[in-house]
Formats: sequence, C-alpha cells, structure tokens
Amino acid sequence: MKRKYHIHYDANITVEREVNYIPLRYILALVLAVLETVAVIGVLFLFGKYIPYFYLAMWATEIGCVIHIIACDEAPDYKIPWLLVVLIVPVAGFMLYFLFGSRKLQRKFIRRLEAMRSQGYPAETQTLTARLAGENAAISTDARMLCTIADTNLFTNTTQTYFPLGEDMHKQLLTDLKTAEKFIFMDYFIIEEGLFWNSILDILKEKAASGVEVRVIYDDIGCMMTLPGNYDKILRNYGIDAVPFSKLKGNADSEFNNRSHRKITVIDGRIGYTGGVNIADEYINEKVIFGHWKDVGLRLEGEAVRELTKLFLVDYGINVKKLPTPKHDYFPAYSVPAQGYLIPFGDGPMPIYQRRVGKSVIENMLNHATRYFYAMTPYLILDEALCQAVENAALRGVTVKLILPGIPDKWIVKELACSHYERLTKAGVEIYEYEPGFVHAKVYLSDDETAMVGTINMDHRSLVHNFENGVWMHRCQCIEAIRDDFAQTFTKCVRIDESKLNWHFMRRFIRSVAKVFAPLM
Repeated sequence: MKRKYHIHYDANITVEREVNYIPLRYILALVLAVLETVAVIGVLFLFGKYIPYFYLAMWATEIGCVIHIIACDEAPDYKIPWLLVVLIVPVAGFMLYFLFGSRKLQRKFIRRLEAMRSQGYPAETQTLTARLAGENAAISTDARMLCTIADTNLFTNTTQTYFPLGEDMHKQLLTDLKTAEKFIFMDYFIIEEGLFWNSILDILKEKAASGVEVRVIYDDIGCMMTLPGNYDKILRNYGIDAVPFSKLKGNADSEFNNRSHRKITVIDGRIGYTGGVNIADEYINEKVIFGHWKDVGLRLEGEAVRELTKLFLVDYGINVKKLPTPKHDYFPAYSVPAQGYLIPFGDGPMPIYQRRVGKSVIENMLNHATRYFYAMTPYLILDEALCQAVENAALRGVTVKLILPGIPDKWIVKELACSHYERLTKAGVEIYEYEPGFVHAKVYLSDDETAMVGTINMDHRSLVHNFENGVWMHRCQCIEAIRDDFAQTFTKCVRIDESKLNWHFMRRFIRSVAKVFAPLM
C-alpha cells in the first residue's frame, strides 16, 4: 500500500512524499502470533472433544492456573482481569494467560544481561549514601533502596539543565551532538522523519563519516507507523549502527507487550539527555496533533552520565546477535562540580527487574513529602497501592497536585484517568487539566528538594510492562527550574471540581469496565 507523509525541513519548507510503504514484516508477525494462539487453543479443543477424559486434564489445568494467578507476586489489580479471562473463557482463557501473562526472556539474553551488568564503572555509592544520611536520613534510605532495586549508583559532580519544552531541548541537543568526538548513543521509543529527526540525522551522518561511533536503538512497535520496516538497514548505509528493540518475529508471547519506552542520548560519555521527548515533530510543536504539546527534557553533564551509558549498552546488548568489540572507553572519568545528588536508573519487566522501580520512586516521594507533591503525567491509571499513596499524602495535609492533558491522545485512556477523579478529589487531591493541549511530560517534585524526570508515566503499562528510565534528584540546581515550570503550567490549567464530576450512567459504566482490564492495556 502507499503512504503519504510530510517531511519538515524548516519552519517554512514542508515536502509531501509518497512511498510504497508495505509493513509486511509487521503484518506477518501479527498474523503468525494470531495463528500460533489459535492453533494452540484449537488443538486443546480437539483433544477435549476426541480424547477420552482429556477435558479432566483441561479442568485441572484451569484450576491450577487460577491458583497460580492468586498465589503469584503480582499486584491484585493485575490478577483480577486475568482471573476473569481464565474463569469466563473456557480453555482459551488459561491458554491466553500462559501465552501472554508471563514475561519471557530467552536464557541467552539473561546470561548476556548478567555479564553486561557486571561490567561498568567505578562508583562511590556507599560513601555518598553515608554523606547524604548526615544531611537527610529518610532521603538517604530512599537513595539506598533505589540503587539496590535498580542496580544503579548515587552520583554527584553532575550539572543538570531542565528544559520545560521539547523545542528548548532540541536546540541544545543539536549543539551538543556537533561536539561529539568518540561516540553518540541514542535510544528512543519513537523516531519519525521530519524537522526534528532530520536535523539530528544530518549530524549523525556527518559524524559517522568522520569516524565517530554512532549507534541508534528504536522500538520496533513504537516506530511501526513512523519508519519503514527496514529502517535499520537504511541507517547502516549511512554508517550508523541501528538496532530495532525487540524486533517482532511473530512469537505469541511478551514481545508485543514489553516495549522500550526509554529516551536516552549519550555523547562521548560526558553529556546525557533523557525526559519525555521522542524524536518526532509534535514533540517540538512543529506539528500540531493534540493542541500544544507540553513535554520536558533533562540534560546531564558529568559523572551520572555513566549510568545512562550503561542502560544504553544493556538495551543494545540484548537486541544484537553478537556484541561488537568496544571501540572506546564508554565510561570516562569526567566530573563537573555541581550541587546535589543524582541517581539515573532503569526500570522494566520481570525477570530483568525484580521490583517496580519507578513505582517505588513515586511512592517514596509521596510518603516523605511534608509540604507538597506535584506531578505531570499524560496518563493516570493507578493500581490500588499507588492510589492509596496519593490519597494518604493528601489526607495527612500534603498539597498534592496532578497535571493531566486537556486534550487527550486516546479517549479510553482519558476515561480511565477520569475514573480516579472522584475518589482522589474527595481525599483532597487537586487535579488539573492542561487547557492548551496535551501533556506528555513525566516529572515529579516534592518539597523543593526531590524530583524525578524521565519516561515513567503513572499508568500500568509504564510502571509494569515497559522498559523505562528516569533520573532521581535531591537538592539539585535544576529543581528550582522544575518548580517554576510547575507554577507556570498551573496557570494554563483548569482545575477539576465537583461540577465536572457529574457523569451520566453510561460513562461511569464504560469507565468501570475499562478500569477492570486496565492492567492488560
């Protein structure tokens, strides 16, 4: 089939292109997954019909599956929809759970992951944690916990620059990319041709031609509708080592579920970027989709960039057949005097991460806040534990304010967010909707002291399923800029009050049903 798309070269030049865009690989992967699922379920139905007493085995399996779901370590919110599927849909229910409920990773990748995690850089986490404990014992325990569950380290000597809009980050990113002398690493959920990506690609091609090592990771599903299916080969022709994250092969398992939602750029191991900004024109407001696009970015320079480098190399390592020989020292000793403590960290599905890292960070910030807790997130789909943490903070007198989109990108996600409004507002939580458009920012702030910026939304997919990353910061210089950004954004929002909570029966019903199955979305 043919696909038309527009490429923005600058503010005044837009070119329309038509290409023979046949995402055959994606179609085949989906068809194979469906056929595999149908075949497995069909075989069981046939066995039950033609093999004597086989139905008893299926009945026993269903009971065992129910027991397993109840006894597993997942949150109750995740168990309930799977229990409904298993109990309501005969045979097919427990087969769907076996195929899609677990999170599988091939053993060779687990071994490679362990080997890569053992490599890295020298760190002084224990010394810094002890120093932080002398300043704030409670925050020190949070830092220690985060380092343990995310296999990361506590850093100082790193400057931070906060960008309240994607277009601000874009300008500085181009400047920094031009300074690269050894390597450039980029890992993004979405990349799309246009002004943003093309301005970066021009620099990447030039750097690759001059001998700079350039590697790019993009999520295979995230870029399904934004890049050709063979875009990795196109980039390799430019000298850029490109890898799709979790390339679709048609396996009926978690390859459709556990995607890389990370946004990371590393330049020579000195400078790193993260935040909510993907590489597409709507993120810098060159293309209008859902009104004004509110997003944020974070630039780091100094020691903490080492952890962003490690996260990139791990993502790269589990998506290539053979690891290349390192061309450079990817963890240079590079420090920039600056105040504050930082912990860049990754998050993702089991068995790679045994704990819910991003959720733990948000809950700890809520639990230790004494004056206020602010959050910007595009999605609000809370499990019971996180919902209670938000409520409890408000109930003990902390000012809790949440900023959500005024113009949503998905109507069902908007309905799910609204399903929490009444309960949270009754507890004293203040909910705001960004009137000019869509909020894609993922930023959290408490008490002018602690903040987290990254890719982590307040929803099940982000907190449970996806590979994510963030930067936890305490008493850092950029926290004042984050506070100011919240203050300015509140002025552009509409607060949700009781007059906006009077929904009719059908909307309440839709939200109730969607809420039950939200963990599976």
